[in-house]
Amino acid sequence: MVTFEFELTIDRPPEEVFDYLEDPQKVVQWQAWAVEIVQESEGPRGAGTRFRDVRKFLGRRIDSTVEFTEYDPPRTLGLKVSAGPIPFQIRQTLEPAGGGTRVKVHAEGEPGGFFKLAEPIVSRAAERQLRGDFETLKDLVEAT
Repeated sequence: MVTFEFELTIDRPPEEVFDYLEDPQKVVQWQAWAVEIVQESEGPRGAGTRFRDVRKFLGRRIDSTVEFTEYDPPRTLGLKVSAGPIPFQIRQTLEPAGGGTRVKVHAEGEPGGFFKLAEPIVSRAAERQLRGDFETLKDLVEAT
């Protein structure tokens, strides 16, 4: 099992940060692994909304179905892979911090197949990349 947590502060209100976190078109702008994310379920986004998620990780294409498990704007966004080779869950909580937003990220997953054999490498690469992605998110949101 791979588990890690971190937090960062973004100099924008929680509503603006949440908008970036939950919008699939914006996710591909700030997550380096994301190639394409398309909403599959009908209607407005909320808990239970499903997405087709295509990523590149360690030189491999990963196709998954991702689902929002928690959706409480602008405070909490949780998601999990409901179908795919790397089951994982991420919970992001947002809270006001001065004039900005403190974002807390909790991620856990269970690599399978090829990725299970390389779990220590996968764990380090995933944490490093996710931290970098959130720094990119910070830069993008603060630039708006």
